[in-house]
Amino acid sequence: MAALTPEEERRRYVTAFNSTMIKIWRERIALLKVIDTGALYRSTMAIGMTADGKVTSVTLSQRFNTYGIFQDYGTGCEVPRGNPGDIGRDKIRQRRKWFSTKYYASVMNLKEFFADNLGRDFCGIVANALNDRSFRASLIR
Repeated sequence: MAALTPEEERRRYVTAFNSTMIKIWRERIALLKVIDTGALYRSTMAIGMTADGKVTSVTLSQRFNTYGIFQDYGTGCEVPRGNPGDIGRDKIRQRRKWFSTKYYASVMNLKEFFADNLGRDFCGIVANALNDRSFRASLIR
């Protein structure tokens, strides 16, 4: 099997990233029991990916119900807007970090992959240019 081009490696990695994030989020939602009606669980999906021709500039899109962020931060309808936090009763809602921790770590992994892949790709381009006879001949002149 032929080795993948750096562009194809990047394309496959970011495509897998999108689907993997959805799997991770759904696992976390189930593990942390952030399921009441199942709407948040069902709402998580990868919308798509756009990339330039060399896959050096990528936009990934995922979607989930907005109230999932409130679950992640442990806030919600029990505390009205403008209230400093003392609502006269014990806080019931607990923070269940299904989104933020895993997402941040995964984005950092994506960043590291791109840094490594693009670095190797760039080194290959420079090495090929330095080995090109016409380039060496122009340096000698």
